[in-house]
Amino acid sequence: MTYQWFNISKNGEQNSYICLSGIGASKPFQCLMTNQITCLDFLEKTQCLPLYRYDKDGNRIDNITDWGLKQFQNHYNDTTITKLDIFHYTYAVLHNPVYREKYELNLKREFPRLPFYDDFQQWVSWGKQLMELHINYETVAPYPLKRIDLPLGKDRKTTPKTKLKADKINQSIILDDVTTLKDVPKLAWEYHLGNRCALMWILDQYKEKKPKDPTIAEKFNTYRFADYKEQVIDLLQRVCTVSVETMQIIQQMKGE
Repeated sequence: MTYQWFNISKNGEQNSYICLSGIGASKPFQCLMTNQITCLDFLEKTQCLPLYRYDKDGNRIDNITDWGLKQFQNHYNDTTITKLDIFHYTYAVLHNPVYREKYELNLKREFPRLPFYDDFQQWVSWGKQLMELHINYETVAPYPLKRIDLPLGKDRKTTPKTKLKADKINQSIILDDVTTLKDVPKLAWEYHLGNRCALMWILDQYKEKKPKDPTIAEKFNTYRFADYKEQVIDLLQRVCTVSVETMQIIQQMKGE
């Protein structure tokens, strides 16, 4: 179902969306920025806050109203504040652990509301940094994880057994019988989407899962982790960078 996508997305035009878990979600509150069309299950009961929307004729309209802009300009006594500043500010506030803890119950049963924090421009800066990290996760510098490869043995054609397990105690990710990624920073495990960290989501999605239906299992179950191993390693390294830098920003919000 397209639902409201034609109202907030237009071919050939760039838009950004703050996606957040919806009312009645069972998992902890979560939000994530994207510039792509997403779905209800992107996060749990996903709701989208676009920077722009479009009328029936395809004309672009600011989704942040002039009234909303005026509220911020009046409160901070600063007429230079822009709607894009408010968009970035919103994304930062929704990541603030103090905000999430204080309004934990409210976030499960009603739409988020924004407080006016001191040092507006600092929150704008944090929001912009987070937005760029999360949208451009595929192009950030890979985190320098230490890769350990064991020899396959005499039969070089043997395909290693897939594991895709996280070992937080030893700060490592075990990909298969042969390859392990070491020195995963503790901070990387702390960046959560819902009830799992971002790295765990990747490991789960790339596991080999045999379908229960015997016909599908025999004829259509062609996915093999070994075919995507190098891409997954690259993705894990980049998401590790995103996780660490996200948590560093969040720690700044907490004043640590």
